[in-house]
Amino acid sequence: MKLSTQLNYAGGFKEAVDQVVELERAGLDMVWVAEAYSFDAVSSMGYLAARTTTVEIAAGILPIYTRTPTLIAMTAAGIDALSDGRCILGLGASGPQVIEGFHGLPYDKPLGRTREIIDICRQVWRRDRVEHDGSSYRIPLPEGEGTGLGKPLKLINHPVRSTIPIYIASLGPKNVEMTAEKADGWLPLFYLPEKAKDVWGDDLAAGTAKREAGLGPMEIVAGGLLAVGEAAEAVRDLSRPMTALYVGGMGAKGRNFYNDLVRRYGFEQEAEQIQDLYLDGKKEEAAALVPDELIEATTLCGSEGYVRDRLAAYKESGVTVLNVTPVGPDPVKLIEQVRGWIEDL
Repeated sequence: MKLSTQLNYAGGFKEAVDQVVELERAGLDMVWVAEAYSFDAVSSMGYLAARTTTVEIAAGILPIYTRTPTLIAMTAAGIDALSDGRCILGLGASGPQVIEGFHGLPYDKPLGRTREIIDICRQVWRRDRVEHDGSSYRIPLPEGEGTGLGKPLKLINHPVRSTIPIYIASLGPKNVEMTAEKADGWLPLFYLPEKAKDVWGDDLAAGTAKREAGLGPMEIVAGGLLAVGEAAEAVRDLSRPMTALYVGGMGAKGRNFYNDLVRRYGFEQEAEQIQDLYLDGKKEEAAALVPDELIEATTLCGSEGYVRDRLAAYKESGVTVLNVTPVGPDPVKLIEQVRGWIEDL
């Protein structure tokens, strides 16, 4: 397994990048840069490219609605050039609150849009003249729309790589199937190794059956908070507020992908109660109702033996990139330890 982490801005952006430089020396393979409604991810990725030498720099994720498909492709090619071939393009739909509430764009056809964007990006990186006639994107604009002066163009620059890895954040059955068919990697949030096959097995199999042989096996990225030692179990509770936010507040009733997932894990009653409380503004009460079993299963916090067992469970379930958030006085040491334990698997 590779080892990755999320760029943490809690102590300041430049301080976070300083830590990534240290973690890179300790054996970190990949760093994910988020983009919600904060600073954009691309600026940060460019800065990381200048400060690091080996770590892969991954968008985690760029929302599919906020840029044209060709700009997404141009951006990934630019970061890939700056980093000498270390860019990973992570894409996701985000949610209606962000896309409609912050960007003012309709949140429509996320599955179809993602599929089309993947195809267009790969055309751009191959330096094909970009032509696409889809339900969401038509390139060039057809006759009768715009000025009529558009013509197929190809990227001026020669990309460092003609195939930049595309990872998709997906949870729903059809979206996971499409990810297994089209993407280089999969980013499932709240991944529970012991239940992954029951929840997503059929969807992954259906997508893999349609997968082009040239893509190779799909990477799977999953993990959680990481802490080792006597105080490690208490660290698990740090994930409660975020879990409650996603399960309770990231969406409306009947349209919350994370709530749906927790229900599929078997926590139907808890998922409903968490959402009701969160939407009523009772965030602390919602966090308190997050099941201990869910918190434990989606984190890596405990004794050395316990964490080693969890690493083995992730690997056995098909995870190829362990994504961790090290918590403790010495994050670098934690990454060094886990790097060694992974190599022992």
